[in-house]
Amino acid sequence: MTVFIGLMIPFIGTTLGAACVFLIKDKLNEILEKILLGFASGVMVAASVWSLIIPSIEMSEDMGRLAFVPAASGIALGVLFLLGMDRVIPHLHAGSDEPEGSREAVSHLKKTTLLTLAVTLHNIPEGMAVGVVFAGMLSGDGRITLAAAFALTIGIAVQNFPEGAIISMPLKSAGHSSLRGFAYGTLSGVVEPIAAAITIFLTSFLTPVLPYLLSFAAGAMLYVVVEELLPEASGGKKDDITTMGFAAGFVLMMILDVALG
Repeated sequence: MTVFIGLMIPFIGTTLGAACVFLIKDKLNEILEKILLGFASGVMVAASVWSLIIPSIEMSEDMGRLAFVPAASGIALGVLFLLGMDRVIPHLHAGSDEPEGSREAVSHLKKTTLLTLAVTLHNIPEGMAVGVVFAGMLSGDGRITLAAAFALTIGIAVQNFPEGAIISMPLKSAGHSSLRGFAYGTLSGVVEPIAAAITIFLTSFLTPVLPYLLSFAAGAMLYVVVEELLPEASGGKKDDITTMGFAAGFVLMMILDVALG
């Protein structure tokens, strides 16, 4: 039950963010959106370092000076995995009119579906990160505690809040009902507990490669930050607001991991 609650917390964060569509009459303020995107980026980078990459290196200490190999190779594989997903899965980012992914599939999908798929693509590595950390806790290794696992899942939930709002609000601005915007925002977060559960299941058979899986999730999350979140938050004026949001998210996630871990 404890693990189930942990896996559901990020999904709850997305749902609460999507519920903003009932509270805000128009689209998100541009400055607020920059702050939220920067904040989400900071949380993901800090989570990648403290919750995933550092534990990966610590678990590989018996390799001596080559303890960096699982972390380095895992990060590279995670980046390549998301790169491939980005090229294949059709999606459209908020504020953009140019869909990405498989051109054949893009031509047959509605804009609302493409927007939802964009956030869903972001949520896959986040779900994997939560799953692999809980798998590490369940392995009994001792390097990942229950508190550390919950620190990560709470941090992911916090950064999922703006993601839920960022997917639901543009749909409302495009003329869809608040209920539909909420439904699509919530639906985009369903993939996280599913990806987490699958990762835990696979890790139970692949315990020796846990350090690789931790860094793999980190690489995938870093790809999302650099390729999607920060570019969406940049451009125009007030870029310093994005930087402040990033710093706030990074520090908060660092505090959560160190204090609870």
